[in-house]
Amino acid sequence: MLVLDDTLFLLLEGYGWLPGLLRRSHGPVAHTRLLGHRTVGLRGPEAARFFYDDDNVRRRTALPEPIRSTLVGRGAVHTLDGAGHRVRKAMFLSLLTGVGVGSLAAHTGAAWDEAAGRWGAGRRVVLFEQAAEVLTAGVCRWAGIPISDAEVPDLAADLTAMVDGFGGGGPRHWRGRLARARREAWLADLVGDLRDGTDTAPAGSALDVVVNYRGAGGKPLDAGTAAVELLNIIRPTTAVAWYVTFAAHALHRWPEHRKALRDGDAAHTEAFAQEVRRFYPFAPFVGGIAARDLAWAGERIPEGTLVLLDVYGQNHDPELWAEPYTFNPGRFAGRELGPYELIPQGGGDPGTGHRCPGEQITLALLQTLAVRLARLDYAVPDQDLTISLRRIPTRPASGFVLTVPQPTPTQPPASSLHG
Repeated sequence: MLVLDDTLFLLLEGYGWLPGLLRRSHGPVAHTRLLGHRTVGLRGPEAARFFYDDDNVRRRTALPEPIRSTLVGRGAVHTLDGAGHRVRKAMFLSLLTGVGVGSLAAHTGAAWDEAAGRWGAGRRVVLFEQAAEVLTAGVCRWAGIPISDAEVPDLAADLTAMVDGFGGGGPRHWRGRLARARREAWLADLVGDLRDGTDTAPAGSALDVVVNYRGAGGKPLDAGTAAVELLNIIRPTTAVAWYVTFAAHALHRWPEHRKALRDGDAAHTEAFAQEVRRFYPFAPFVGGIAARDLAWAGERIPEGTLVLLDVYGQNHDPELWAEPYTFNPGRFAGRELGPYELIPQGGGDPGTGHRCPGEQITLALLQTLAVRLARLDYAVPDQDLTISLRRIPTRPASGFVLTVPQPTPTQPPASSLHG
């Protein structure tokens, strides 16, 4: 069977490419080629279970060079398999779960409150940019990374460039690549200063833990890899700016959800955050390499095949989600999610597999900032709020501009009116 290369169609169709390919395949597996490489696409909870089994699919050689150079970095935990992956990931889990979640959310909430205090007097605010700066300030304070308030905007811009560059070519990609190189060098120098005693890290902080981490062989990470993994803590935190901007978009389109958030309804706030992650697109799919000759749903998958799990399609699959293109936080009320159902940040067990260890952080930060956003008095001027499904990663075209109104002048005392 002749299978045409679909690389151009992926670039043209974005998030709709793999769902469309699976729809046209009339079966559980879609066969194609990307960059000349034999590729299959899968979707659904059982496909996710199959995909996240390390005996079936490996990651070590799966990430293409453009993604390593922008999003995750060379030598990152994402590129490991087996015991090496589990040991390295345990470090992330120790930081990004448990008490670390509430602490990071508190730092970020405080950073938002400080920033929002500067948004008055009718100023036009691009929420995406401001959210990125708030998240960057919060995570650096929490992680023990020394950075001044004046340095936060440039760091936030670099971190968002790394994320923005993974799904595009041309200038977007090169901005992300250069931003990563610049920030890896900065953090590698910081690691060197800590190890030679020139500087110190707060005890127990993420900076301290990464610098003093020992792998399976008892060896520390080299300074470059330690810098990569520090970025893999702060960069995904800043990326929550995408979801915060989507939350504002949802509140603008469906303002009936604002009151429950404003009132601090914890159940609704969690459901709202989950629905933002399900409804709005971020990662279109995740990929790995077939570790051996496999078969899925009666279809042969030869060793070395690129295997793609359709994230966007699964999060909008009508077999899993009633009316999937309707924004409805109520669908999560009382629903216990299986580990392979809602997969915006991967599926399975984050402790043993490749599911993102920062998923709890994402939910906590999104809930923290969504409540603050709902309580903020602002107007939404005319702008382009379209969300292109061709652009990866996408967001509202305008970045979501809001204006905080001028404070209402108070009437001066009568005596002062007459001198």
